[in-house]
Amino acid sequence: MKRLVFALALLLAPLPALAQPAPTPLTVLLDWFINPDHLPIIIAQERGDFARANLDVRIIAPADPNDPPRLVGARRADIGVYYQKNLHLAIDQGLPLMRVGTLVATPLSTLTVLRDGPVRSLADLRGKRVGYSVAGFEEVTMGAMLETVGLTLSDIRLVNVNFGLSSALMSGQVDAILGGFRNFELHQLDIENRPGRAFFPEQYGTPAYDELIYIAHRDRVQDPALRRFIDATEAATHFLLNNPEESWRMFIAGPRRELDNELNRRAFASTANRFSPSPGALDRNRYERFARFLADRRMIRSIPALETYAVELPPATQGR
Repeated sequence: MKRLVFALALLLAPLPALAQPAPTPLTVLLDWFINPDHLPIIIAQERGDFARANLDVRIIAPADPNDPPRLVGARRADIGVYYQKNLHLAIDQGLPLMRVGTLVATPLSTLTVLRDGPVRSLADLRGKRVGYSVAGFEEVTMGAMLETVGLTLSDIRLVNVNFGLSSALMSGQVDAILGGFRNFELHQLDIENRPGRAFFPEQYGTPAYDELIYIAHRDRVQDPALRRFIDATEAATHFLLNNPEESWRMFIAGPRRELDNELNRRAFASTANRFSPSPGALDRNRYERFARFLADRRMIRSIPALETYAVELPPATQGR
């Protein structure tokens, strides 16, 4: 009888809960210091979207904006925030990278002049000084824009002002700056009471592109953790679009309190509607068109097959 009672007790005892797999660690390398361009990542962290996806995400702001492609390519970071236009160049150089998602789905870069300055149209750039930060792609963009008004690069003087774009323009060191973001530099100029006028490259000869994308090592595309990351940022993006005030409070919480200033508030407002609402989706035509643009201007040696550098990740799975 005692043995029977013991056996029944074992049968009726509640089954232990299945153990939840340990969260998958992911290192995410930003393109630069934390700013409103990274809102979906920050909101996903603060709101618990990553935790619900069983991810332990570590967000790192690099000391050098050139770090993401190098470190992701060397497997020293899992995901990097990068630029579509630069991805084509990195692939041409042999880096084993893959676009796995989209963060900012519209161009942000501009050619900017002072509103009260002498440049009213692109044609007015003849003989003028144009400041830039990074050589290479900016020259291609500038050349394409000038072609729309019958000018060439020989008609202007390019000046490397490092990363002091706004100060170079306001001080008169240059007459225009190329590469300033429409959601930052334009606000910065306005705050300094030196409002600017922007010319948008995608309206002057340069194909539209995704400004910021997520990259991973080419061999990682079957890792389900990557898709769970993308899906978590999608959930955060829709929360951001529907709840801007609460999202702003999340963004400036804790150690990011120092970001609560006029420039970031303006940048927040003008960036929110530029995030991809479907970050995992891939616009094949956009990437192939941009690759042709670069090949035509001899920035890349050949046009690779799209699937070798940009994919839509397979559906997410639970657990690891």
